[in-house]
Amino acid sequence: MTDARGVPIGIAVAGANAHDITLLRATLRSVPVRRPKVLGRRKQHLCLDKGYCAESTEAFARRLRYILHIPRKGEVQAKRRAGQRARRWVVEGSHSWTNRARRLLIRWEKKVGNYLAFIHLQFAYIALKHAGVLG
Repeated sequence: MTDARGVPIGIAVAGANAHDITLLRATLRSVPVRRPKVLGRRKQHLCLDKGYCAESTEAFARRLRYILHIPRKGEVQAKRRAGQRARRWVVEGSHSWTNRARRLLIRWEKKVGNYLAFIHLQFAYIALKHAGVLG
């Protein structure tokens, strides 16, 4: 999970055969900062990909008072015009930064705690680099 600028703020680790929907609650719970209260005009949005398109996801997001953005399955995105930049999900940039750490690209650690520690270390590096502390 990332914030609006692509800085990672939460993660849930499971096996490769686990579907993303099953990890949604764990990912939202893993955010270390308490979520601010939802006030009148300051709505909080949750953008997910097509893999999360399910009634249970929508009900869960409504219960947490998120405005949900999920493209529907079968929808085709509009083609971009000439000269216009491609629209990318913000989280894809965060995945790219995380995959630059060779140790995380292939999971060699057998214990989940060790792997999660290396992921948190990479997330701290990304956050500090994005804040301009590391240059």
